[in-house]
Amino acid sequence: MALLDSWTPGDHTAEGVTHPTYRKGSGPGVIVIHEMPGLTPSVIGFGEEVVAAGFTVVMPSLFGTPEAPMSAGNVLTVLPRACVSREFTTMARGETSPVAVWLRSLARSLHEELGGPGVGALGMCFTGGFALAMMVDTAVAAPVLAQPSLPFAVGRKRAADLNLSPGDLAAVRDRAAAGCQVLGLRYRQDPAVGTRFDTLTREIGDAFLRVELDGKGHSTLTEHRSQEAVDRVLAFFGEKLR
Repeated sequence: MALLDSWTPGDHTAEGVTHPTYRKGSGPGVIVIHEMPGLTPSVIGFGEEVVAAGFTVVMPSLFGTPEAPMSAGNVLTVLPRACVSREFTTMARGETSPVAVWLRSLARSLHEELGGPGVGALGMCFTGGFALAMMVDTAVAAPVLAQPSLPFAVGRKRAADLNLSPGDLAAVRDRAAAGCQVLGLRYRQDPAVGTRFDTLTREIGDAFLRVELDGKGHSTLTEHRSQEAVDRVLAFFGEKLR
């Protein structure tokens, strides 16, 4: 059986943009945004863990081929296309990736349907910072940043950048001051994350919950899965969404 056969396919449209979605589970809503090169088996496996913990999970497919494995070849095929897409800001500083508008709309739709205090939003690697941009909307009550890697950490200033416009950064500060916490996950030695965890601590203080893992790795929840990281994410969703 294909990995997504037990998931309900759908789509979501906002601002004239449509992306496929896959949904499964019951309980509070969580949006799991895949890493590069797409909805790989390990991303789907993590989604299954969130479903098993008692959540309604929606996984959008923003790029790549669903169920295609993580491989250097797939990354080299998908990454250049994503980098030139107008939806993603990969190098510019002080800008929010336009796909955040679509993701916020998806979060609002799920929250309106399911109710409760809000929904969870989790991004990984290439999409890691998108959950922070989604936090601008009050529909998102539990943002999780797993190894956020945009803009690419080329140079000191990009390595510290949060992939947010000044207006969105101000909104994130306001929401954090009002009590919305942000969970961040990274391997301590991962250069792709740059110094943006330090930026987050400086900008929102104790509202940023840092989980920095020992050892070498990048994908905290998937390819280099850490049980500690998975447990922290599930506990965070349980605390904030129930």
